[in-house]
Amino acid sequence: MKVSLSPKVRKRMEGLRHLQSQHDELEAQFLEERKALEAKYQKLYQPLYTKRFEIVNGLKEVEGATPTELAGIKEDQATDEKGVPEFWLAAMKTHEVLAAEIKGRDEGALKFINDIKWSRLQDPEGFKLEFYFNPNPYFKNSVLTKTYRIIDELDPILSQAIGTEIEWYPGKCLTKKVIVKKKPRRGSKIAKTITTIKKSESFFTFFTPPRIPENEDDRDDDAYDELQDMIEQDYIVGMIIRDKTIPHAVSWFTGEATKNDEAEKEGERKEGVKKDVNEDHNEEEGGKGALKKGVEEKEAEKQVEKKKNGGAQIQEGQKNGGAQIQEDQKKELPPECRQL
Repeated sequence: MKVSLSPKVRKRMEGLRHLQSQHDELEAQFLEERKALEAKYQKLYQPLYTKRFEIVNGLKEVEGATPTELAGIKEDQATDEKGVPEFWLAAMKTHEVLAAEIKGRDEGALKFINDIKWSRLQDPEGFKLEFYFNPNPYFKNSVLTKTYRIIDELDPILSQAIGTEIEWYPGKCLTKKVIVKKKPRRGSKIAKTITTIKKSESFFTFFTPPRIPENEDDRDDDAYDELQDMIEQDYIVGMIIRDKTIPHAVSWFTGEATKNDEAEKEGERKEGVKKDVNEDHNEEEGGKGALKKGVEEKEAEKQVEKKKNGGAQIQEGQKNGGAQIQEDQKKELPPECRQL
């Protein structure tokens, strides 16, 4: 916004620009240090993630002292069960947003996940999710990835999302439905076979993210808005997997994270209600104040009007009274002294 400023104000604005420049330099320094700190702790997390992977997949048993509540549990020698079956599927399904993305048919394939990882990307900024699968009857890929490219890290703007192309085995594709219909032909006993392929709702569409068309002039506004919603939802799912599922998978598997998540949402809800109540109270108090002020103003107007009317009555009375006195005085004078 261009504003005509006086020389003195322009001088002040130059000073403010200098302050803003100093702030921006500190902010850039903060982002660099935050990256370094994040990278440091990612390295510290890795040994823990490795141990989790080994226990979940039955490569190692829990070592060292166990908690008191586990001491009395008797192991079933007859059960040859390794690791924690369906660990990642259960951890993902516990989160309400991810649960809505996972359909019934997806569960058979998602049971084969043995690990999920994420890593930060540089130039351009972004992050990558990696889903590791055991050999399964659904697709050939051992790893499915999802990459998000971000323009501004401080205020993230998604520029691109790229997913792995899944190599489905014949008849095992979960993202499409093959509908076969037979249409009878006239004059023939042999029916015509019509095959239709339709998109099917599936978690695995996550690896085929929606894309904004390059030619924006020909786009339909309603379809474009719907596409934007899909892109936003896709990014939210990716952020949940990165920030919640991967670092706190055990808590999501046990359900403890759900309680914490609900408590956090309840706290946010109460804070919102409190804010609304305070705003309503302030508006109510403001309304009362305005009402009181209006009543006082009207009362003051009445008093002023009353004084005016009273003064007029007094003046009129004085005038009438003076006239009456003069008339009486005239009557008391001798005839020869009265003025006609």
